[in-house]
Parts: sequence; structure tokens; C-alpha cells
Amino acid sequence: MCLAIPGKIESIESDLEGLIRKGKVSFGGIIKEISLDMVPEAEVGDYVLVHVGVAISRIDEEEARRTLEYFREIGELEDLSATEESPDN
Repeated sequence: MCLAIPGKIESIESDLEGLIRKGKVSFGGIIKEISLDMVPEAEVGDYVLVHVGVAISRIDEEEARRTLEYFREIGELEDLSATEESPDN
């Protein structure tokens, strides 16, 4: 099953004169580079829902924290960490 996971934007970079936006997003301490093209209003410090490497919407901090805690309880964040350590990534 595919899930959208909440993360906090730690930094933002732009390429091609601002046409492509990407950011470093923290998922409970696990940092991944994510496309921010679908959320042009997102800023550093915002929480976003991420699906398949793309931020699809902004969410509030309280909802993000509740969802991350639930994912920790069911072991989903461990799976995210395992993909981060994979030599294929």
C-alpha cells in the first residue's frame, strides 16, 4: 500500500531559474530530497504530505506529529529508514 507521509521542510533549492523546486524534508529525523513543485506556496518550516518523492499538500504541524507518531507505532518509519540506507538510493 502506498501512503503519503508527513515531513517538515528543512531547506529549499530552486533550479532552472526557479522552475524546479526541491527541498530537504525531515520525516522524524530521516532526511530525504523531495520535489516541491506541487506546493509552490510551501516554505522552510512547513509540513507537507509526501507521496512517492513529491510533496502533494501542506498540512498543519499537529496533524503531522500525530500521523508520524502513528507511523512510528506501526513500524512504517523503520521501512523509510531502510530505503534511505539502501545502496540503490
